[in-house]
Amino acid sequence: MKERECQVEELEPEALTRPVLVINEACATITLRRPGQHNRVDPEDIPVLMAHLDDIERNTAIRAIVFTGSGSKTFCSGYTLGAIQSRLDHSFENMLDRVEALALPTICALNGSVYGGGTDFAICCDFRIGVTGSRMFMPAAKFGLHYYPGGLRRFVSRLGSPFTKKLFLTGQVIDAAEMLRVGFLSELVPANELPARVEAYVEAIMAGEAGAVASMKRHIDGLAAGTWLDAEGREAYQASLASPEVARRLALLN
Repeated sequence: MKERECQVEELEPEALTRPVLVINEACATITLRRPGQHNRVDPEDIPVLMAHLDDIERNTAIRAIVFTGSGSKTFCSGYTLGAIQSRLDHSFENMLDRVEALALPTICALNGSVYGGGTDFAICCDFRIGVTGSRMFMPAAKFGLHYYPGGLRRFVSRLGSPFTKKLFLTGQVIDAAEMLRVGFLSELVPANELPARVEAYVEAIMAGEAGAVASMKRHIDGLAAGTWLDAEGREAYQASLASPEVARRLALLN
């Protein structure tokens, strides 16, 4: 199936830097497009990203979402520094909260290094595949900025307080090997292998039954947050046992 770019055509040059959505069969890819500015997220980008997410959620054929950046230097450097004091409201946080809460599995294809709020963008995703030679750092303390609560929660719940303290309190640069070791990265590959590895994840997700994948993602996230009730998990398990799709798939194995 031919790739379909879901971007409203505009005439002004600024439109060429807006995040773009491309749907290729059952996979949706959102790409940040400011490589010269380390793929920062401007205030005007956030409504565009939210609209892309609306389009994805309306499309029931989509099974996986990939977030990536243009170029080979940086996945994302976070929110535009010049707008932090004048235009930083809750919209960036709300957008990341929505990415975190997506029902579909999400993959962050880190085409390069990641900085500031870009690290939070990446950690919102279920999987993060990075490239050798990349780095990350969090400069919030150097700016005198106390990071917003949702971002701190994500880092502590996923990576633990010791690494979160190192990242946020010292602002030290973290290399790719440590990013993998602490669990920020799911995998680390040479840059030329990134597209194929992302595709392998997408194909593996699509090989699973959509309902089971979505249910288990919701269950795992709920367990991590301490909000999932065992009875709900038991109900989902029993329902899957009785589903025709489980019977069909098991029959194929016999």
